[in-house]
Amino acid sequence: MTRRVLVLNGPNLGRLGSREPDVYGATSYAGLVEECVKLGAELGFEVDVRETNDEGEMIRWLHEAADGSTPVVINPGAFTHYSYGMRDAAAQRTAPLVEVHISNPHAREEFRHNSVIAAVASGTIAGFGIGSYRLALRALADELAG
Repeated sequence: MTRRVLVLNGPNLGRLGSREPDVYGATSYAGLVEECVKLGAELGFEVDVRETNDEGEMIRWLHEAADGSTPVVINPGAFTHYSYGMRDAAAQRTAPLVEVHISNPHAREEFRHNSVIAAVASGTIAGFGIGSYRLALRALADELAG
């Protein structure tokens, strides 16, 4: 049976490939989607990758995941550091939720060191470029097989 997984991306992640490639790499957003869907299929997942610059939309997607017991991989982008509304929505999770970051926030500006999501996530993976998503999908597979 194929398990549905949401991969949710916050602000500016739709600009991958052109946005600060020295920090976020050269892979485009379309490339990220392709990689997540491909690996997800190998792991038995139907992966639905989404991106938004709208905090309210992200919160609605987290509610959808909670209501459907759908596992989530989330890169909240800038929402990571201040969105208590998103943190409260993530806390309602009914399936594993893995926070990911392409760069290592702790190796960057101080304001990026705090995540309001981390405390309510199953785990956090950061600093491995697009590979952070691959690691997160594998972590979900392991946790769900558990």
